[in-house]
Amino acid sequence: MDRSGAWVGYAWAVAAAAACTAAGYAMRPRFDLVNVAMVYLLPVVVVALRFSRGAAIATAALSVAAFDFAFVPPEGAFTVDDVQYLLTFAIVIAVAVVISGLRDRVRREAGEQARLAAEAETERLRSTLLASISHDLRTPLAVMSGASSSLVERGERLSSEERRALSASLFEQSRELSERVAKLLDMTRLESGALQLERDWASIEEIAATVLRRLEARLAKHRLLVELPSDLPLLRVDSTLVDHALANLLENAAKHTPEGTVVRLRARADPGELVVTVEDYGGGIPAEDVERVFAKFHHGASHGVGGMGIGLSICRAIVRLHGGRAWAERVPEGGTAFHVAFPIEPAPAVPSEA
Repeated sequence: MDRSGAWVGYAWAVAAAAACTAAGYAMRPRFDLVNVAMVYLLPVVVVALRFSRGAAIATAALSVAAFDFAFVPPEGAFTVDDVQYLLTFAIVIAVAVVISGLRDRVRREAGEQARLAAEAETERLRSTLLASISHDLRTPLAVMSGASSSLVERGERLSSEERRALSASLFEQSRELSERVAKLLDMTRLESGALQLERDWASIEEIAATVLRRLEARLAKHRLLVELPSDLPLLRVDSTLVDHALANLLENAAKHTPEGTVVRLRARADPGELVVTVEDYGGGIPAEDVERVFAKFHHGASHGVGGMGIGLSICRAIVRLHGGRAWAERVPEGGTAFHVAFPIEPAPAVPSEA
């Protein structure tokens, strides 16, 4: 707790003693002194629960002093004629010490539990990552190993078509392997905060056009619908990262839906934000996966398709880095809509001609 926060507890101690004294004077004609003393016990408990041990002891000490001075005979002096009041004072101070001690203990235990939970989550993610890497990298490595060994051992006996097919398989699997490793590195950079945005004004139409040209082959087996109005506002974003996020959304739709199904890319301007949506119609995701589909290493019902389950997580991290948000929802036609929203900033003024 910083110094200003610590002083708040002591301010409460002074205010509580004064308030209880005022309440005690109001109660005095109708209540016994023992009941008045209980009024002073209440703020001791409250301060002990909310503030430091020092503030709790200060509240107890001020309460005892105020009660002694204002109500305990002889009134107006810090002396005690009846020894039983000393027991009351001791109980008030003991309550402050015990409750503040219990509070500190609960906080320590909560902190320890949080630390253990964080360690368990880290270990779970590490195990999931290792399992995902071993599972998802084994297939391209096995294909590359088989194709390369075939070329080495009997390449001269193969026809040109067979050699071309093996070479194409090597290229495709090596590219797949490179992309998966790149996604792991991207996730590491995003989570470590090492990635710095290089913002500039950009059009979502131009970014989408670049992504669609690059993914033309991967989207060729789907019915692609693009609905990007020409009057969408410019965004002040890191175009390279937004390109990466949009590519992950489209690749996810192409990978996890049957060939021939529709993949739709659309965008709209809402108040304060521009929403980009990728919809697929491959049957949709289970309702329980809607809230966690952007989580790291989450495969949902399509685990057998392959991939490490970090593409959507990278997409969400990029969007959040821009101050936006990402979410998914089921669509009535039996598909899934993945939305990413980027904040809209006032566009720069066009300089007037001299």
